[in-house]
Amino acid sequence: METGEVLVIDLFAGPGGLGEGMSSVRHENGNLPFKIGVSVEKEPSAHKTLTTRAFYRKIQDAENGLASYNAYLDGDLTREELFERFPQQAEEAQQETLLTPHALGDDNEEIHQRIRDLVEEHGDDRPRVVIGGPPCQAYSLAGRSRNAGIEGYTAEKDHRNFLYKEYLKVLSIAQPDVFIMENVRGILSAKIDGEVMFPRILKDLRAPGRITKIATPRYKVFSLVVDAENVNKPSYDDPTDFLIKAENYGVPQARHRVILLGVRADVEGVPRTLARREKQTTVEQVLSDLPKLRSGFSKRKDEVKEWERAVSKNGTQVKKLLRKQFKNAQDLDLQPFKKLNRSEIQPVTHPEKMPIHLIQWYRNNAPTCVLNHETRGHMESDLLRYAFSSAYTKLSGGTSPKARDFPDALAPEHENWKSGAHADRFRTQAANKCSTTVTSHISKDGHYFIHYDPKQCRSLTVREAARLQTFPDNYKFEGNRTQQYVQVGNAVPPYLAQQIGKVVMELLDH
Repeated sequence: METGEVLVIDLFAGPGGLGEGMSSVRHENGNLPFKIGVSVEKEPSAHKTLTTRAFYRKIQDAENGLASYNAYLDGDLTREELFERFPQQAEEAQQETLLTPHALGDDNEEIHQRIRDLVEEHGDDRPRVVIGGPPCQAYSLAGRSRNAGIEGYTAEKDHRNFLYKEYLKVLSIAQPDVFIMENVRGILSAKIDGEVMFPRILKDLRAPGRITKIATPRYKVFSLVVDAENVNKPSYDDPTDFLIKAENYGVPQARHRVILLGVRADVEGVPRTLARREKQTTVEQVLSDLPKLRSGFSKRKDEVKEWERAVSKNGTQVKKLLRKQFKNAQDLDLQPFKKLNRSEIQPVTHPEKMPIHLIQWYRNNAPTCVLNHETRGHMESDLLRYAFSSAYTKLSGGTSPKARDFPDALAPEHENWKSGAHADRFRTQAANKCSTTVTSHISKDGHYFIHYDPKQCRSLTVREAARLQTFPDNYKFEGNRTQQYVQVGNAVPPYLAQQIGKVVMELLDH
């Protein structure tokens, strides 16, 4: 089958990480085969981000398209003015994201009809792909822990446990050649009525019509990291064979997600597995070129001189505290940088430490400014803990301190601080390692995402979190800062998605 143009139906799209990776795949003939027909997302700020990115894809080759987009990023044009310059592309982008936020399960009539129309327009002779991951709060380990504390909560009545059935309905309508379904690791162990859900989900994905009662082809479900024992009827020894560890594939983050590749039974060929990289990419490699920033103060007047004074004082105290644990603590330079801003939009210079494969990825059609790069304010007592944590991590060679490693003088007023329940409440992202998983919790506070540089003494910005998630530098996140953090934390890393897209393209080219 010659790939040609492939229709992509993007469900539960978030800010568009999976769609971004797929749509960036380039065929050896120079074409971009994957064309997103519809992206479905219910959260308003993520939907706005999704629409902006759809619009960007449509204008980047238009006359003055990139220049106008950069003018928007620089603040010289409003979003409305940008869209008015390219009315046709704006209309197409808004149609792609269904004009307004939509939720599968609530807005099925409109969503399903749009998918039927797209399939009919596209034609049966050309391939189509369904991508997306049903929301994972009910499957995630953290979500299950929260749910356990809710009086009267039962998993059987939580509709989020069954959103994958909305995915099945779309499979029955679109009957794609290939589908990609992503979810959290917790889906492998989640239970309903004492039954582990994952085998049932796999069974349903292999035969969607069994649930939807619509005549639907069967699917073979493959792992992207473990070769199938029987390619005609793929089987695997262990459910974790479907688990992809993103840090093994060029993503600077330990993000472990279940990703299923479904192939319609009549499609010939067997998908290859992803190619592992020899070396993992580190936090410092992808963040060190971004402009240095200072944190701010919360709950008090925020002035740069006051910040410098507080951080300088903290540095002296941290050295004293760390001398008991590290002989070379006195050699640390913890004096703050002078006259740092809390946000910076100056263009990024060439990133010298970044691996070649990511320079091109992040910097394609590079913006003339740094987007979404603004710090939070922190309580002054937390600034001291941040300084201690990042300095400790540096001296230890990359190990972030646990609660037991903090001196009593820095213990926060939490009853369970010493219990072990929150042993890593303050976690520095070590410069010489990949980061821990970027989650939507980063929107609530920055304690788990402390920058490795004690001289900046702060948590990560949205742009830094987006770099760890491998969003290109010109990817504009809409909404307020809290909403932007949530979008980034919930996304699929686009660079990983591109590699999956290449596997799909090769399979359809077979």
